[in-house]
Amino acid sequence: MVELLVFSGVVALFGLAFWLTADSDDDGGGGGLMQPVLVPVRVKPNR
Repeated sequence: MVELLVFSGVVALFGLAFWLTADSDDDGGGGGLMQPVLVPVRVKPNR
């Protein structure tokens, strides 16, 4: 029984470490939020 609890704890710790070190989808792995990018928009001149 003790072996099962120890094994479960080790697996949980490895899972937690993997989850914390996995890259998030919002950036390139830099650890912060993405900076906004300005995109030029064409505007017709008013005449």
